[in-house]
Parts: sequence; structure tokens; C-alpha cells
Amino acid sequence: MQRSERRPVCHLSVKSLESSPSSSNTKLWQSDPMRTYGQYCPISRSAELLGDRWTIHILRDLLTGTTRFNEFIRGNPGLSRALLSRRLRQLRRGGVIVQDDDGSYRLTASGRDLEPVVFGLATWGARWTFGEPEPEELDPDLLLWWLHRRLDPSGIPGPRFTIAVNFTDHPKRYWIVVDDDASLCLADPRFDVDVTVRTDRSTLYRAYLGHVPLAEAHRSGRVELTGSRPCVRSFIDAFQPSPVASIVAAEAPS
Repeated sequence: MQRSERRPVCHLSVKSLESSPSSSNTKLWQSDPMRTYGQYCPISRSAELLGDRWTIHILRDLLTGTTRFNEFIRGNPGLSRALLSRRLRQLRRGGVIVQDDDGSYRLTASGRDLEPVVFGLATWGARWTFGEPEPEELDPDLLLWWLHRRLDPSGIPGPRFTIAVNFTDHPKRYWIVVDDDASLCLADPRFDVDVTVRTDRSTLYRAYLGHVPLAEAHRSGRVELTGSRPCVRSFIDAFQPSPVASIVAAEAPS
């Protein structure tokens, strides 16, 4: 296939999200005291550190590969930069994460020990709270951010592979351009499209989160995939569902 050489306008590329707040703001650190319950109890101590709004989401993202400040912002609409800075400081002070010289964040041994806690919440939530999505939960920007970060480029034919995503129930359009890695574009990159995905937001969310495999949703007609047979197969193979998809598939109501 002949492809244009024009570079995409990818407003949500991970490569463009490298800024992070300074790690040496001592005054902010000291002015951010941790609230306590005043109980000598390990559950209380844990809740003091982990129970604030957005903290579990930050830990979820750290456990699934997020390391950069702006990646946390992109993956959590509604989380302000100021509040994220505060939560990261609390986790650093609690010994759960460290910040490296390049500005990235990573879990310590105590942070990694939280994996069964966080994914245990996923199991409980999938079993007892995870029915049909509410309309306000179907954010297409967030879904495409998650999806493009999970895409496995290793089996996608090069040198470039472009995926267009069109929703039947939302006007925004998206493009994922895969070369060395995957970039999410909000403006048409004007490359030849290899696969076009057409479906509604709920169906793609359900495929991503493990309710139904993408291949099954495609066979049933709920997800329309347009492109050559090898390209469609490459996309299905590259599509990696959420890290909690196996939990949802096992626990969520059918």
C-alpha cells in the first residue's frame, strides 16, 4: 500500500507528555500534612495513606505501567494537576513510590505489595458493582487513551499502521498511528487507513474491559472492522484488553 509521508498531528502522543512538577518543593511538602484517624490500627494507618480521592487510581496506573506526571493526568479526567502533585507527594512521603532523576515515578517494594489490594478491589467491584455503564462513564477520550496505550505493536505490519475509530453515538473521531509505538491523534493524520473501527462507545468499552472479546464482538456485528483481512486480523491480535479484563470476564454479571 502506498502511504503518505506526512507526519500526524497527534495531540495525545505519549512522546509529547514529558513535563512534570519539580520534585524539590520543600514548602509544598511541609504544608501538606497527612490527616490521621488517631487509631493505632494497621487498617487506619493504611487508610490514612491510601484512602484519599484519586489515590487508588494513581496506584492502579502505576501498577499497569504509567510513570509520567502527564500520563496520570491524561488517564484520569477530572484529576487536577495540583491534586495529583499532592497525592504523589503523599505517596512518596509514605514510601510507596520514588521519583527518578528523569522525573518519572515508580513503585517501591511497599508499593508493589499493593498489587493484590488494588486488583482485589477490581475483583470485588466486578463481582458486586459492575453492571451496565452510566452515560457519563462513557468518555471516548479516556477509552481511546487506554486502548492505544495497551495496543501491542509487535505483530502489526510496518512501517506504519493507521487505525481510524468512528463512534456511532458520538461525533468525535480518532486515529491511532502505529510505527515504533502507538500515538493517539485527534486530527486526521492524512495517512492511508489500514483498519476502520465503527461501533458505539458502550460496546467498545465492554470489549476493552473484558465483558466480551473483540473478535466475538466483531463476528456478531457489534464492532464493524473495515480493511483487508490481514490488516483486520493484525488489529484484533494487537488489541490488548484492560489489565482487569480477565477479572471482569470471570466476575462481572453477564
